[in-house]
Amino acid sequence: MNAEFFQAIEDIEKEQGIPRGYMFDKINQAMLAAFRKDNPECEDNVFVDMDEEKKRIEMYVRKRVVEAVEDPSHEIILDAAKKISRRAKLGDEINIPVDTKKFGRIAAQAAKQIITQGIREAARGIIYEEFTSKEHEILTGVVSHIEPRTGSVSIRISSNSEFTEAMLSANERIKGEELHEGDRIKVYVVEVRNSTRGPQVLISRTHPGLVKRLFELEVPEIFDGTVEIRSIAREAGSRTKMAVWSADPNVDPIGACVGPRGGRVASIVDELGGEKIDIIKYSEQPEEYIAAALSPSEVVEVTMLEDGKSCRVVVPDNQLSLAIGKEGQNARLAAKLTGFKIDIKPESEA
Repeated sequence: MNAEFFQAIEDIEKEQGIPRGYMFDKINQAMLAAFRKDNPECEDNVFVDMDEEKKRIEMYVRKRVVEAVEDPSHEIILDAAKKISRRAKLGDEINIPVDTKKFGRIAAQAAKQIITQGIREAARGIIYEEFTSKEHEILTGVVSHIEPRTGSVSIRISSNSEFTEAMLSANERIKGEELHEGDRIKVYVVEVRNSTRGPQVLISRTHPGLVKRLFELEVPEIFDGTVEIRSIAREAGSRTKMAVWSADPNVDPIGACVGPRGGRVASIVDELGGEKIDIIKYSEQPEEYIAAALSPSEVVEVTMLEDGKSCRVVVPDNQLSLAIGKEGQNARLAAKLTGFKIDIKPESEA
């Protein structure tokens, strides 16, 4: 039985990554707790001896050999001691084996609970550590369940050899995107929390970080730092504006992101279900940056206002609706991208 027990501990270490030392510690705690439940008078004179080499677990109570017993939990008379060890003599301390089979039912249940809880906590700790290291990264998951009433999606995500279920809430889903059980999708890990129910991995498909990480995966120049993403403004499922920059004058940051024949940006658009992506060149000059951010509209003039946080932009009359965008989206994203409040006027009014 002991050999099988040690094999089980080894299997748990291999399959779940729980160190055997941790397991032995929990088992030690459980056995001591079980013994003390039936023998509350015994305290620090009880110990467990685990011999991994010989595949043996023994439990002992240490007692002093005396002529007359006053404290049965800590003392034993000489005649009884000699039955355990022939060499026992008065004043010696001897280890008396404990028959763990005689543990009461309640004590045994308590021991089992401590071991089970220990395994559960260790497994949760391993999952938490693994997924915490993936915060603000992209993971691939498989849709395992879709809640028809709320629209929330349960996704099984993996990192290395660890798996966990994460909930993609309705407001973190891309608007209009159809998902089916078994679909493989990329998700952005926003945060990992440790709760009483175990690690909670908060994921998103609408976060601007998803777009940033997708470009890092697709564009080598972004991955190696030649091209930098300076800012992203996103309305998921509809449009994203992204400002890019490069310190290398020989590198076209927009061209690098678009890719040969538009291949790089096209694959990201596909991943995002057809979401439009405007890539513009970042500039330290606010006027240039704001004019670029209002693309695809032409801009006649950008005037910075005194507060330093606002500007007035003049566009050709026939470009006004394009500059503002459908339901104000183009102007709204440009303002979010640049951090400036933008007031757009047609050329005739200006």
